[in-house]
Amino acid sequence: MTRTAASLIIVALLAGCSTLPRDGPSGLSVAQGASSPEREGDYAIVPLDFELSERLKAAPPRSFSSLALASSEAPTDVIGVGDTLVVSIFEPGGGLFGGASATAAGNQTLPPLVVNRNGAVPLPFAGEVQVQGLTPSQASAAVRRALVGKAVNPQVIVTISGNASNAVTVLGEVRSPGRQPLSANHDRILDVIAAAGGSSRSIHDVDVRIQRDGRTYAAPMAIVTTEFNENVRLQRGDQINLVYKPRRFSSFGAFNAVARSELPPGPLTLAEALGGVGGLDANQANARSVLVFRFERPEVAQALGIQQPATSRGVPVVYRLNLNEGEGFFIASNFQIEPDDIIYAPRAGAAEMRKFFEVVQSITRVVYDVSVTSTLTLN
Repeated sequence: MTRTAASLIIVALLAGCSTLPRDGPSGLSVAQGASSPEREGDYAIVPLDFELSERLKAAPPRSFSSLALASSEAPTDVIGVGDTLVVSIFEPGGGLFGGASATAAGNQTLPPLVVNRNGAVPLPFAGEVQVQGLTPSQASAAVRRALVGKAVNPQVIVTISGNASNAVTVLGEVRSPGRQPLSANHDRILDVIAAAGGSSRSIHDVDVRIQRDGRTYAAPMAIVTTEFNENVRLQRGDQINLVYKPRRFSSFGAFNAVARSELPPGPLTLAEALGGVGGLDANQANARSVLVFRFERPEVAQALGIQQPATSRGVPVVYRLNLNEGEGFFIASNFQIEPDDIIYAPRAGAAEMRKFFEVVQSITRVVYDVSVTSTLTLN
């Protein structure tokens, strides 16, 4: 009876062996899902040779969004509500400020003045003087006009000691997020990021975004730090956000380690990526068919002659490399991994058969154990 039950189970397994659990699709399944001259599949399979890896390396770099359009020429020394001003008045005759606290010539520096919600500051003998929207030199002229008739030829100097309105907000992957003041020599985006402690992540994994008047401008941090035109001038009210976008690749299948790995700064070759995950499993992997799944850039796919239709993410391509030949290792050392690549090593046919018979053996053993237990119970 035990043999009969085991035989029935084996027959059922053979009938539905395609449903046995796998670590991923077989090499045959991958090939069957690809495009061919007879049918359009879900992706294109491209044999990877050294000449192709050279063409991929020579492809133009990926185009990135830019901050150049966000550069502003707006002044960063305009007085606003909440700013703190220092007003110094020099009166040659000393008639207006001739008290004991003034110098003989009438030089007086007033206590710090905060611009009120009306955009004005109160001045002795002059009342409230409107300064909002003025530069310090323009505010000096406004104070001087307010003192006409009250002082003899006064000379006025206004400086901003507390800059509350000429500021931007820095958020995201910086060490000290918050408001950062702008000034004439501190108005570019790298100045502001440095003042906020710099990025807390690798510059290769961060995007810089500027939000202004309902619009967003973005560029990779690595580009902002190397391209002069990307280090744009900011304006008051800008919001700077450093967004973490990790560059990763994944490895599945018959490897000694299955992992999701971070891409290091600079290029990473397929050979280095395979070494990082412990290499192929010598007892399981089909070294003739190491696969790299990628959404390729349409312009690159077109240059390679790939006819596969593009999706919203790019052209789905599977690069296939034969590591059973010596040349394969030279190719792997020349083929560069890109963010979001998936490296997959299907199991060899012999390994699949071994796995199948292990499943059969485990099930037949269970049937035998159940039969023995039942017999002992009945007796």
